[in-house]
Amino acid sequence: MSEIGEIDEGFYSRQLYVLGHDAMHRMGTADVLVSGMRGLGVEIAKNVILSGVKSVTVQDEGQTVWSDLSSQFFLKESHLGENRAKCSLQQLSALNPHVRVSAHTGPLNEDLLLQFQVVVLTDSSLDDQKRFGAFCHLRGIKFIVADTKGLCGQLFCDFGDEFEVLDQDGEMPASTMIQSISKENPGVVICTDDQNHGFSDGIKVSFSEVQGMTELNSIRPVEIKVLSPYSFSIGDTSAFSKYERGGVVTEVKQSCVLNFKPLSEALLDYELLKMNDFGKISRHKTLHLAFQALHSFVKKEHRLPHIQSQSDADTLLVIVRELNAVAQLEQLDEAAVRHLSYTAQGDLAPINAFIGGLAAQEVIKACCRKFTPLRQWLYFDALECLPEAEDPQAECSFSAKGTRYDGQIAVFGPAFQEKLERQKYFLVGAGAIGCELLKNFALIGLGAGEEGQITVTDMDFIERSNLNRQFLFRSQDIGKPKSEVAAKAVREINPQMKITAHQNRLDPDSEGVYDYNFFMGLDGVAAALDNVEARVYLDGCCVQHQKPMLEGGTLGSKGHTTVVVPHLTESYGPVKSSSNKSIPLCTLKNFPHRIEHTLQWARDQFEGLFKQTPENVNLFLRDSSFVERTLGHGDAEALEVLGGVWNSLSNMKDGGQRPTSWEDCVSWARRKWQTLYNNDICQLLHCFPPKQVTPTGLPFWSGTKRCPHPLTFDPINNTHMDYVVAAANLYGQIYGINGTRDCESIRKILEKVHVPSFTPKSSVKIPLTDKEMQEDKEKESDDAEKAQLEELKRKLASSLKSSAMQTYPIDFEKDDDSNFHMDYIVAASNLRAENYDIPAADRHQSKLIAGRIIPAIATTTAAVAGLMCLELYKLVQGHKKISSYRTAYINLAVQYFVLSQPSRPAQFTIAGNKYTLWDRDLIQYIKEKYNLNICSLFYGTAVLYTGQKERLGQSVSDVVRMVTKKDIPSHKKMLDLIPSFDEDEDEDSPQWR
Repeated sequence: MSEIGEIDEGFYSRQLYVLGHDAMHRMGTADVLVSGMRGLGVEIAKNVILSGVKSVTVQDEGQTVWSDLSSQFFLKESHLGENRAKCSLQQLSALNPHVRVSAHTGPLNEDLLLQFQVVVLTDSSLDDQKRFGAFCHLRGIKFIVADTKGLCGQLFCDFGDEFEVLDQDGEMPASTMIQSISKENPGVVICTDDQNHGFSDGIKVSFSEVQGMTELNSIRPVEIKVLSPYSFSIGDTSAFSKYERGGVVTEVKQSCVLNFKPLSEALLDYELLKMNDFGKISRHKTLHLAFQALHSFVKKEHRLPHIQSQSDADTLLVIVRELNAVAQLEQLDEAAVRHLSYTAQGDLAPINAFIGGLAAQEVIKACCRKFTPLRQWLYFDALECLPEAEDPQAECSFSAKGTRYDGQIAVFGPAFQEKLERQKYFLVGAGAIGCELLKNFALIGLGAGEEGQITVTDMDFIERSNLNRQFLFRSQDIGKPKSEVAAKAVREINPQMKITAHQNRLDPDSEGVYDYNFFMGLDGVAAALDNVEARVYLDGCCVQHQKPMLEGGTLGSKGHTTVVVPHLTESYGPVKSSSNKSIPLCTLKNFPHRIEHTLQWARDQFEGLFKQTPENVNLFLRDSSFVERTLGHGDAEALEVLGGVWNSLSNMKDGGQRPTSWEDCVSWARRKWQTLYNNDICQLLHCFPPKQVTPTGLPFWSGTKRCPHPLTFDPINNTHMDYVVAAANLYGQIYGINGTRDCESIRKILEKVHVPSFTPKSSVKIPLTDKEMQEDKEKESDDAEKAQLEELKRKLASSLKSSAMQTYPIDFEKDDDSNFHMDYIVAASNLRAENYDIPAADRHQSKLIAGRIIPAIATTTAAVAGLMCLELYKLVQGHKKISSYRTAYINLAVQYFVLSQPSRPAQFTIAGNKYTLWDRDLIQYIKEKYNLNICSLFYGTAVLYTGQKERLGQSVSDVVRMVTKKDIPSHKKMLDLIPSFDEDEDEDSPQWR
């Protein structure tokens, strides 16, 4: 961001939901220096530039060499011998037009460092780290060191003596409604039971809207002690008034001040090591010494240890033991030291992506003071990527070949490189994670050989909001297919890549393209998808065809990775029950108590008014069976649908709701406002008056039931007018009528609009639960409703069907601020919130919730893609031990890392034999195990198999569902199958279970 106060919300849309406007403004004032433009440095610079700081300067005195191309995605063969910083400048500058990027090709010095608020060193000596670290600590400059060597990485942060963190985790403050508050010491608050309060011990909360014990509404934030998921205690409430009803309790975020040690001091403090894989505690403590030893080795020998050199590894180990004489570690992981020595010349894109993502996130923390910084050391290794069987190889076989893969060959050798290049992989998704995966694929050479192939599919087109994290795309690519642009960008990184781009959605409709032959020709699959259902479908394809799958996802600063290995790990599995419970319909319709409820209600209004009803009109016009088909859905639904169709076909002067002019659209919007925000509320209060009590004598309007009040339309009120302007324009669009945003002209039209008076009806019954709503829907309609339905059928049968009556349904699009969609959602939601005294949400927050936006930031995406590609190394090598693989859960906001081995597949028993989901071919198994040939297989009366070859690759349960056209009941854990064998046609076969 070049100017303070200006945030390009279109560009930073998804990141704003991670950091917020205040943090982004603070970032927009920061100047950052990144020293070292090899693979790690460029990864950090890329992520920091995308994040939106004021300026980034990249510094490097070195010239491009072959090994740089193993992980530096902005360097090409034509750059060999040229300065790395200069060669990277143009591509880095193109990432974000709001960030000033410059290159410095001279040495580092104190005068240069004084120009920056944050300094990042990569590829630096320990002497420089100590010298510049001490200088930055003294001058209040945030100082970060990042380094990678082969399969190991290091990260260090020093943010000074007193660094204030304004928001430690970045989570939305928890909030819940109150059921009761006791009058005692300490007072106990019991929350409504619709959801856990989500609080933790020691946090502070504030109170609002409490009736009776109103003193709580004006006190300072109070510390709580959690008693249960639905209750907590506060201070002494014995002197307060008696609690009556209502109230909301909300977490109050607390800032904290952290102190950091300069690097020279922090080197000696093992308490400052942040663990990330708890099976490697000893290893990471050893690596703290090993990286220091490596600096000593380089200082003495003026080189890194030779690749696979036993003598150099012995020398490094001696230095580590000498350092440990002071450190006094109980256990040294000497094998890790040797592996570090053997592979120190390695430069791997996945390791750089992971450490680079973490380091860039620390830069963001330093700039915006949001999230908890690393305190202060982190070590990471993926040594399990090395061959499972120890196989010492000659130094010469790993030495530099003068190719772009030299940095990778230094770790894994030339034979593995050739195997990588022969791989055939299918990438589903070319969004944020997809772009990062493709970058890594190009750098490591996956599928880049004559026999190799990458197929990528993504049905989406590039939007402006993608540019902030999908770094292969530029502004000139907006509107183009993601997969095609990504494939082209990947060939720019590595011209040897064999990549084919598709624009297909992966689902049953595309099985003609992604069929048995396609999947059987693959070595593996990578999922870069943004929804669970698509992941589950792809996982099912992988299980069916016995293919490994890499899967990863992000949510803001959080990320996860999963690796699915046939016969070794569990699969991604079926759709798990969502932790986000769906909102009950009765809550949406009559009893909202959170802004999420009013926003979902507004979305439902949008879909019903501007999409579903126009679509029904068009179906009626072209489908003669539409009416009869609708009647088959029940009288209640038929009345609603057919009534909407008739109203949309009949002009307003004839009693319908079809507009013929812009004035008609404004009139419709004003009357709709009256219905939703006045009449419906008056009816609700007529059925349940404010003083209503339940049969048990408790107030009806209490707990999660907030007592509403009707609104009175005011043309001077901005929100009232926002609704009318948006609703009238959207209604006009359906019928091809042009509107306007001119509020003055709309107010003049409103002066002439007749709004009918409303009298609540005592005959109306309002259901209190979803069950009651369903019963009302299914009950037999009365004579009046039947007569109304018959009248509708008559009117529709006699109506003139003409193409001129066609309507134009509107698909909701959240990212176009000119289309009135979010204007309508924000106004509709906030008006309903006003009805129920729910705090309103601004446009930014409303878009997040109503648009179901997934917050995203480039740092997490890079880290997750790096971890996925480390698992790819293991898959390509064919690792057989489950202990070699890792699933990961990370949260970069709070430096939370859990890396663990995947779970094994669940077993089940058939005829005394154990199977897993990977044991797919029952018929082949019986043939091999018992030398029996099944000629037919039955499930009850259903014929599952009589020789159909296409069914051999399917699971038994899938064939049962397909043949019976029914789901298998969830309680049924066994299937009774009756086989017939070629070898024994005369006797009845027993059941197989």
